[in-house]
Amino acid sequence: MKFFRLLAIVLLSFVGITAVVGAIPLILHPRQQPWHMSPSLLERSPFPSFLVPGIILLVFNGALCLFILTATLRRRAGYGWWVAAQGCVLLGWIITECAMIRLVIWPQYLYGAIGVALIIAGCSLRHDSVRLANLRQPQ
Repeated sequence: MKFFRLLAIVLLSFVGITAVVGAIPLILHPRQQPWHMSPSLLERSPFPSFLVPGIILLVFNGALCLFILTATLRRRAGYGWWVAAQGCVLLGWIITECAMIRLVIWPQYLYGAIGVALIIAGCSLRHDSVRLANLRQPQ
């Protein structure tokens, strides 16, 4: 359990921080070339600029990830399920991004692997989080 909890903490920290850092230029400069990304990447997407993708990135892979990190650090009841859910959110983000821009580069493989690792860690931690929930319930 300690290994999977530590893995979840490290991965949630990495994803949460990089998502916030990555989203800020997308939101502040949505019609320019944030992170040297050409606006032509959005041609096949429903978005006219990087604003909405930046907001989605900030909320679902940044803020939500950091919220789940806090729950994991505090060992809140059910935190394993939240870790697995964040892995699903991240994997969904990467798959949707690849489908929309029709381009796959190395960071997407990295974040896809992190998503899978979060799902595995979360599923492994669900027993710990259920046990904690049972211990905290009044008898």
